[in-house]
Amino acid sequence: MTLAGIELRYLVNQISDATQDYYVSNIYGVTKDSILFKLHHTEKPDLFMMLSTSGVWLTTVKIDQMEPNRLLKRLRSDLLRLKIKKIEQIASERIAYFTFAGFDKEYVIVAEFFGEGNILLCNNEMKILALQHSIDVRHRKLGVGLVYTPPPLNGLDVIKVTENDFEELKTSDLAAAKWLGRTLGLPKKYVEGIFEMSNVDSKCIGTNLTAEQIKKLYDTTKNIVTNVVTGKHEPVIIRDEKTEIIPVRLGNLDNKCTVVNSFIEGLDTVFTENIVEVGKSIQAGGSDKKIKELETQLSEQEKAIDTVKEKSSHITNTANSLFEMISKGITSIEDIRAQEILSAHNAKLIKEKGITLILIDDEKIKINTQSSLQSIASILFNEAKRKSAAIKSIEQIKINTQKKLSKIQNKAETEKDSVSFTEIRKKNWYERYRWFFTSDGILAIGGRDAPSNSAVVRKHLEKNDKIFHGDIFGSPFFILKNADNPPTASLNEVAHATVCFSRAWREGMYGVSAFWVNPEQVKKSAPSGQFLPKGSFTIEGQRNFVKISTLKLAVGIIPQGDDYVLTSGPPDTIKKNSICYVIIEPHGLEMVDAAKKIRLEFLKLEEEITKKINIDDFVRVLPAGASQITEIGLGDAA
Repeated sequence: MTLAGIELRYLVNQISDATQDYYVSNIYGVTKDSILFKLHHTEKPDLFMMLSTSGVWLTTVKIDQMEPNRLLKRLRSDLLRLKIKKIEQIASERIAYFTFAGFDKEYVIVAEFFGEGNILLCNNEMKILALQHSIDVRHRKLGVGLVYTPPPLNGLDVIKVTENDFEELKTSDLAAAKWLGRTLGLPKKYVEGIFEMSNVDSKCIGTNLTAEQIKKLYDTTKNIVTNVVTGKHEPVIIRDEKTEIIPVRLGNLDNKCTVVNSFIEGLDTVFTENIVEVGKSIQAGGSDKKIKELETQLSEQEKAIDTVKEKSSHITNTANSLFEMISKGITSIEDIRAQEILSAHNAKLIKEKGITLILIDDEKIKINTQSSLQSIASILFNEAKRKSAAIKSIEQIKINTQKKLSKIQNKAETEKDSVSFTEIRKKNWYERYRWFFTSDGILAIGGRDAPSNSAVVRKHLEKNDKIFHGDIFGSPFFILKNADNPPTASLNEVAHATVCFSRAWREGMYGVSAFWVNPEQVKKSAPSGQFLPKGSFTIEGQRNFVKISTLKLAVGIIPQGDDYVLTSGPPDTIKKNSICYVIIEPHGLEMVDAAKKIRLEFLKLEEEITKKINIDDFVRVLPAGASQITEIGLGDAA
């Protein structure tokens, strides 16, 4: 399935609105034709945008990489941390521009969704820096170092088409459907739907159409285009010879249709299925080739067995015919009557280099014509037995080939099953920050950096909360939610987390204290004449200090509804709430290496659940700085 230009216009509008102020936090290669962008916003849930040569869409599925993508390294180098500035479409063509900007840099990804498709990375002057594949044809040339040139525009812009434009149909000697498809660049499914809904014969020549029919065709076209572009959808997935999603009803649909909630949701389903199927072919490609080779060998071996059986049977029949000769009084194989009986059994005597042979089919068997017919028959029977013995050898080879084939087929199925993807879980609002539930079941949230520190206080601090900060420069703010009179254990746990997620962890500073205050003691603006850095606030009045003697955190997988989430916090509460956990202390492995090590340990304990959690999530829950694992175990929720 490929996108129509009008579908792309809707997607461009929707994705532009959804990704406003998002930046690229990671890029994943999926196949050579598909790239997944992880988009982050300081205050909104992460989004995942799949960009493929077949289309662009927001997805709820993360597919593991199935083959190398030649653009991935360059895209990561240039686009990470840049914001999506704008997404636009060229007229109603199947071409989209994605502009990324930040840090005084600007890049444009050009995605072409027609033919074999193409993805190109350009600078702000549209000079090509990298591309999926080069093009050198009559009307344009694409390559690194060249300025990007779109293909010549054909026909009319279907989104802006007018009733006057349809007047040309009156003078066309083409079939009306062919004119509509060529002139407006609409796919076959839309053209057929327009004619069915207009009740006009699609094969009718343009000059034979009435003014009323042309008006019907225009009105139907305009209505469908407007509904697709503006989102007035009734999306359905059609599963026939091929599976596709259409955003609006196009004529009568049979029971092969499945209604979906939205066009983007349906697109995600269909395109993800397509990518996974491509991935299965990629993963099993080598095995599939070997399977074909072995199947060919099996076929040849079966033919060989049949051929040898047939030859053995013919030789046996010829041997038996010699006893027929004896019964008729024939004593010599050279007797003319013997020759006639041999011929009736598709056999004859021949001489090669003075040696007499019996030719049976294409088998030549040496005989002595002076020997008795019984002796010659014995020679033939022995040859038939030798052929039968050969059948057993071939059958054994065939059995070995079948075993090899079965083994390779199982391997191919395993390879296809190795194409893995996970549903991207809809996250709770607090998961964009640091978070955990205390031993008393109270939610605590904390900032990850200056922007999220600011967001935690400005957006989520309420009158019944308690707010925490470390007695050290470089500390996050933590909030204990809805805790008017919180238990001491919860206060101590949040204080502990505040210190551990501060600069103290990175520098191994033990003995740092944290303090908590009430919301009204936090002032969100600096005193007159002073300046507060982003993410900082002024604290007034008495501070309630909690001395933290150790630096220990636990990382654990927590059951949450029907799902599982990864988080980190004070050891006691994580142990209590998790199915498995590790305890970490400062020093040791850098963040990414520590994350890999923790994930590996969790795979040993809870493989199926851990497989669904990617390495980025493990990195995200760790404190800034090196960490070492000091304890591994199953939690109380196991």
